[in-house]
Amino acid sequence: MATPLEFNIDVALYGLLVLGLFGFLWLYYDRRDRAFYDTERRKITFHCIRCDHLYTEKVGTEIAPCPKCAHPNTRLKF
Repeated sequence: MATPLEFNIDVALYGLLVLGLFGFLWLYYDRRDRAFYDTERRKITFHCIRCDHLYTEKVGTEIAPCPKCAHPNTRLKF
């Protein structure tokens, strides 16, 4: 039969294990979601010289066709 002291230590260790697991999962999903939303949020701006339309594309795109007239344009550099 277990004494109350051993039971409290077992419960405390189990609680710390569960807290550690939740903390690990929280950090993992927070970093994963932040990386996903940073790539979605960062955009490059383009200006069409044919139809004067402003539009955005994902990071890393140097030349993108205009969504209105399909004219290829280079990105704006500030």
